[in-house]
Amino acid sequence: MKRKAKIRLFVEMPMAAGQAVPIGQAQAHYLFGVMRLKLGDQLMVFNGVDGEWLAEVVKAGKRNGLLACLEQTKPLQLPPDLWLMFAPIKKARTAFIVEKSVEMGARQIMPVTTQYTNSDRLNLARLETHAIEAAEQCGATSVPEVSEPVKFTALLDAWPEDRQLMFCDESRDSLPAAAALQGKTAGKWAIIIGPEGGFSPDESAQLKALVQTTAVSLGPRILRADTAVIAAMTAWQQVLGDWK
Repeated sequence: MKRKAKIRLFVEMPMAAGQAVPIGQAQAHYLFGVMRLKLGDQLMVFNGVDGEWLAEVVKAGKRNGLLACLEQTKPLQLPPDLWLMFAPIKKARTAFIVEKSVEMGARQIMPVTTQYTNSDRLNLARLETHAIEAAEQCGATSVPEVSEPVKFTALLDAWPEDRQLMFCDESRDSLPAAAALQGKTAGKWAIIIGPEGGFSPDESAQLKALVQTTAVSLGPRILRADTAVIAAMTAWQQVLGDWK
């Protein structure tokens, strides 16, 4: 019996009606070895450009396979133009941040090295895999770019004039996020989350001095960095994003 689509797969081939999509060994193992798809079974595929497509398995091998695009099920739906910037933390929690950033609707994910950053080793290839897997699971039709780490000073020195910045201020001297964002204009934005030790006083002063900065409080308690990402993105999405 033909199985209907329950699986979503990110591919790197163009897609159109009748387009053949070859898949390599890793994805073939997942589809045919782990998920037990067979000839004629269907799944959803997307490539970050052509939306989401219903596809059918036309070749199922141990080392490769072939899919055929049948019809588009969703157009390309880009998230808001929002960067999520964070100081890397322990490996598993950094992976969690990447996954949740995709689910919450970041368009770009940017690790930032600050004075108090306590983990500067990043496996970018693995983080990109986490981003792809999160996009497959949450129904996204695009995958955010995971950027190379950038130093805090270099980031601010090259800050674009047309991008607003939401600074999550651990001093709690700022307005709550929802109130601070009221009246702001949607468009190009970024959110920056500090490391486990917070931003240094100099870094906080530099952020607040930037004319594009809106400093916000995430509540009366100090949040872990991975929790702060979810809280900050939720507040931003509800006021300025695509949750409205």
